[in-house]
Amino acid sequence: MAVTVRKLAISHLVSLKKKAYIQVLRGSSSSSSRCSFSVGACQTGSSAYSDKSEDGGGVSHQEFQRWNNGGGTFHKSACIDPTALIEMGAIVHPKSVVGAYVHIGSGTVIGPSVTIGQLTKIGYNVALTNCTIGDSCVIHNGVCIGQDGFGFFVDEKGNMLKKPQMLNARIGNHVEIGANTCIDRGSWRDTLIGDHSKIDNLVQIGHNVVIGRSCMLCGQVGIAGSVTIGDYVTLGGRVAVRDHVSIVSKVRLAAISCVTKDIKEPGDYGGFPAVPICEWRRQVATQFQTSKKRVP
Repeated sequence: MAVTVRKLAISHLVSLKKKAYIQVLRGSSSSSSRCSFSVGACQTGSSAYSDKSEDGGGVSHQEFQRWNNGGGTFHKSACIDPTALIEMGAIVHPKSVVGAYVHIGSGTVIGPSVTIGQLTKIGYNVALTNCTIGDSCVIHNGVCIGQDGFGFFVDEKGNMLKKPQMLNARIGNHVEIGANTCIDRGSWRDTLIGDHSKIDNLVQIGHNVVIGRSCMLCGQVGIAGSVTIGDYVTLGGRVAVRDHVSIVSKVRLAAISCVTKDIKEPGDYGGFPAVPICEWRRQVATQFQTSKKRVP
């Protein structure tokens, strides 16, 4: 009998704790909902946020609205064509321009004053700042364009100081950029990608780089700052190009090559440092024969 009474008392106590816990949850959820955005009156067919707080850039959250075609968010000062699709979770910041039939994927951030040409498709979780994108481009998932380049100097006291990175990145028409590629903004000239160029995944393009039209950059290519590349240039996988180097038009570089000085004649190149392909093949053959003779 005593055991039964004890069990009943314990079960009653547990039920009381559950009720108290549920009340605490309801109270916290109602208080958190009061802090979040609420949907206000519709303006030109879009829902406006009604939070009076401001972000770090001094832009009021109240100035952002819901885009009907896709459910994304845009600032009221942005100029967006009615045919553009902005998916849920994407955001377009102030004074940006989005052209006709542009598709912006979820999680993408279009920074202030960015221009996107018509018929361009942008994937998920893309970050665009300080840049212009041409017509009919394809920007795959995770691409970052327009962030600061890697530029520092040491002052007289030995401190590492950042060089100003104030210019833009400009992407031409019909350009395709693979997933997780990064293209830095310029410091003394705009970073430029020419029309019809194709860039693979995981490519790094440094500040002030100028790439001509119809170039092809394969995966994991790394181009240091202030490089100039002509038209119809192909860089194989994992090619590295040192800073301030120029490559003439119609050059092809074999995979894992490294360009350490200017290439002034069209043709095929390979090796580290990159040399004409015939010379590189002779080097490889000689090295192979030498190593073969050393084997006992």
